[in-house]
Amino acid sequence: MLRPRIIPSLLIQNNGLVKTINFKNPKYVGDPINAVKIFNEKAVDELAIFDIDATVLGKEPNYNLIERLASQSMMPLCYGGGVKSIEQAKKIFSLGIEKIALSSAIIQNPNLITQISDCVGAQSVIVVLDIKKKLLGGYEIYTHNGKKATGIDPLKFIETAQKLGAGEIIINSIDRDGMMKGYDLDLIAKVREKISLPMTVLGGAGSLFDIQQVIDKHGVIGVAAGSLFVFKGPYKAVLINYPTQQEKNKIFKIIK
Repeated sequence: MLRPRIIPSLLIQNNGLVKTINFKNPKYVGDPINAVKIFNEKAVDELAIFDIDATVLGKEPNYNLIERLASQSMMPLCYGGGVKSIEQAKKIFSLGIEKIALSSAIIQNPNLITQISDCVGAQSVIVVLDIKKKLLGGYEIYTHNGKKATGIDPLKFIETAQKLGAGEIIINSIDRDGMMKGYDLDLIAKVREKISLPMTVLGGAGSLFDIQQVIDKHGVIGVAAGSLFVFKGPYKAVLINYPTQQEKNKIFKIIK
């Protein structure tokens, strides 16, 4: 039976774990390997890891770090960052990653979705869209850590991605990133209306109530968070955390 998933999202820069606000000013918060080990102990549903430097700097994915992360993980891993070809994707899968997240590369070459999906199966191909509100209404996809506007409407692109063989869509709100003031519920609803694919939302979680709001409304959905699972308390002390099984059962109460 399909159930909602609560997914910690980790950002990697210079091999370190960082957190951002609105995709800016990365703050070092620890060692990603150590974070993975702690999340193992907390029996998380899934873990998403994004290298925020690879695409911006035109670098290859850091295969050594990916292998170390995968070897330590006891949960499904989704990796994104710098993947531009089917050869890179195959190598990453061979290191033990279950899902690959594609972002900037598929804006330039949407057919990459089909190429990788045909090779490894649609369930392993995740399309990540970093989305920002437009001043005069509507939304726009951005790439390169929110620095490059594409002029593309995400509500149109997700339909294309679904047709091309994506197995899941992750929508990441740039406006809500690191703010811990709740998800963009309007954006989530608009995307959910457009697709039948599994969907994960990211950007804005400040409490378990924020997660429950999304699940109460949309049922079986992935709800990801970064700051919520890395920081604790009003002064944002660094402390890896995750809901207990009892807390998760309460959040999942509507799912039969």
